[in-house]
Amino acid sequence: MYALRQWSVRHSRGLNAFYRAFENTLAACHPLFRRIGYQRLERPVAALERNVKGLLFDCRMCGQCVLSSTGMSCPMNCPKNLRNGPCGGVRANGHCEVKPEMKCVWAQAVAGAARIPGGTEALTKVQPPVDRRLQGRSSWLRVARERAGEPT
Repeated sequence: MYALRQWSVRHSRGLNAFYRAFENTLAACHPLFRRIGYQRLERPVAALERNVKGLLFDCRMCGQCVLSSTGMSCPMNCPKNLRNGPCGGVRANGHCEVKPEMKCVWAQAVAGAARIPGGTEALTKVQPPVDRRLQGRSSWLRVARERAGEPT
């Protein structure tokens, strides 16, 4: 998993382009999702999302995905769950102070963001705190609803 997470950061430009196109597809599917019912879709879509994003990004299913804003490095992999930048404990070699065998999630985010057009600027956007009530829920369905202007 860790090796695939690093691969995802190295290929952040292509993955970000794919994700943007995928978001447009999700938004276009909103009328269908609405007819079927978002509640009915939640479990199967969340399971699919957990498998896909878990494999590529070691996703923690926070329900509020910010991968496009963090260079395709999931900030929830940070042992301290920091969503807006690194702590003061990043080691000189770029590794985590809590898990020395792991590269700092935020050092990887900076590297991944540098590969994405506008990615470095996206890192400066302050992310809201994690809403733990959304843990395990699909961020894909949330994106479809938000893009359609519907409350989530």
